[in-house]
Amino acid sequence: KIENSGSSIIQLLSRHWFIFDSNGEYAEVKGEGVIGLQPVIHPGQLHEYDSFCNLKTDMGMMWGSYLMKRMDDNSVFKVNIPEFHLIVPSRLN
Repeated sequence: KIENSGSSIIQLLSRHWFIFDSNGEYAEVKGEGVIGLQPVIHPGQLHEYDSFCNLKTDMGMMWGSYLMKRMDDNSVFKVNIPEFHLIVPSRLN
């Protein structure tokens, strides 16, 4: 879920992810938009999408950023996404 809590219309331009598997494997993913889209998000609105990453183990973590553009003045800004953990639900039992 990406929510626009600002006062300008924004567009998601690109993503940059760092993905770590619990076996020590590392992947860096960069690209335009998310799941092939560069959504425009109005103030107070949100964009939801489902995505995935291939892990070879049942635990991992990732963090990254989105590059966004304000539509009123074409200025760009980065939104940092803090680290979060990826855990197969059965591992939590």
